[in-house]
Amino acid sequence: MELSKDLLSLIGSRITELRILNNQTQNDIEFLTGIDSGEVSKYEKVKRNLTIKTLSKFAIALKVHPKELLNFELDISKYINED
Repeated sequence: MELSKDLLSLIGSRITELRILNNQTQNDIEFLTGIDSGEVSKYEKVKRNLTIKTLSKFAIALKVHPKELLNFELDISKYINED
């Protein structure tokens, strides 16, 4: 398993979850962030790498503290190599 890919997947799912809870469409997020709605979809589906700058834009558009985009469960022990 690759931690970075799993993190992007969890963050993408969290963005989708918050967007739906806010009754926002991907077009709404495009308007608020300047990120094309097709690109928003790619972030949600883990087809684009997320930067801190982009994470910040999503947080503002979703009206949440950036840490809310990282609010998910993750078993880190699966990724720690204990040789």
